[in-house]
Amino acid sequence: MKKLIAILNVDRKFGIGKKNGLLFHLPKDMAFFRTTTKGHTVALGENTLLSFPGGKPLKGRHHIVLSQDVTHEYEGVDNVHTFPDFLKAIAKALEKDDVYIIGGASIYRQMLPYCHEVLLTYVDEDGGAEVFFPRIDQNPSFHLKKEDGPYEDNGHTIYFRDYENQNPMPLK
Repeated sequence: MKKLIAILNVDRKFGIGKKNGLLFHLPKDMAFFRTTTKGHTVALGENTLLSFPGGKPLKGRHHIVLSQDVTHEYEGVDNVHTFPDFLKAIAKALEKDDVYIIGGASIYRQMLPYCHEVLLTYVDEDGGAEVFFPRIDQNPSFHLKKEDGPYEDNGHTIYFRDYENQNPMPLK
């Protein structure tokens, strides 16, 4: 079985977004995200898909999108409409590929216990977030495996952190 990995950036309060958008423009972090997820499966909520340019899926990735509205069907993605179906689709994808959880806040919160790893870019400032990621730095199940940085990214100080879940829940 491959790994289930959450990937995101957070500010110092573990904020992840406001107005259905990112807090910062971080070219180095975006390049890391692109390189890491390219050629893999990404799992996300409907609002995250709609926040992409043109509301279209990212190139070079297989998408599993959860929309609780059964009338919402998007082109170029696997559409699922219940959380149990979302878990099943991810479990099936994990048979042959790593799967990256890419948002939004509700998806991260629900999927975190299942994740083997969290690739977190920490931005050392307050971005004025409206939505937040759980404080995995204070969660005994998660261990900081690796940290790189500090790096300067478009005027912001960032750190790349890799957290490992000591006891991920099984999807099945």
